[in-house]
Amino acid sequence: MTLDQVPLSTVWRVARVRVSEGQESQARQLEEIGFLPGEPVCVMSRSLFGGDPLAVRVGLSTFALRRDEARSIELEPPHA
Repeated sequence: MTLDQVPLSTVWRVARVRVSEGQESQARQLEEIGFLPGEPVCVMSRSLFGGDPLAVRVGLSTFALRRDEARSIELEPPHA
């Protein structure tokens, strides 16, 4: 499952950031702001029009992410 698919206010853990070839800088940027394996993550809200952007909490920080960015963050259940 990826971050763009989860229900609001449910806690997951980051499994990995996976991007298409040539998008390595996007993966690095997401990792630098805290999307690292094992970090707790939750979608707090989605925009009314198309659900873009998403307000996401990772660790103790909150960020706005575009859906395509959220789609690159693979998740695992919090107890895994």
